[in-house]
Amino acid sequence: MYVLGFYSTESMQQSQQDSKGGAVRRASKRQRAIAAAIACGVLGAFAGLWLLQRVGFDFGLIFPPCGLRMRTGLTCPTCGMTHAVLAFAQGRVLTAFYLQPAAGLLCSLLAATAFFAFLIAVFGVYFTFLDRLFAEIRVVHVVVGLLVILAAGWAVTLARALAAQT
Repeated sequence: MYVLGFYSTESMQQSQQDSKGGAVRRASKRQRAIAAAIACGVLGAFAGLWLLQRVGFDFGLIFPPCGLRMRTGLTCPTCGMTHAVLAFAQGRVLTAFYLQPAAGLLCSLLAATAFFAFLIAVFGVYFTFLDRLFAEIRVVHVVVGLLVILAAGWAVTLARALAAQT
């Protein structure tokens, strides 16, 4: 357990056992329950989006057109996110990356998370690299990473929009 910047004795012993034990170990019931909730949430969200598209739901009711694009003709950082996520939910992964690279990458990360969560929940296999990842990652790292991904995706879509105008 990680508490206020210090590892507890229990987590240190577990970490030492993990390094001796290899790449995987048996997941606890709590870890399996959390993994099942994550897998069901991500897969349920993508399945729900896919189903809403199949019945002809108009996502324009929830997400209005981009105000910045309507006023200036230039894309905003999130332009194309909705279409890219919907394309990803339909299984058109390359189209999602083309429409908005940041959305394609974030959806791919969610799919990878759901995959590992599924393995943990169903088979009870816990990957020890996850402990190291969660011990080293901070909220600041996640926020900065998401901002960099969003900025890079915006740069690509903005460059594409500027090239189309000329």
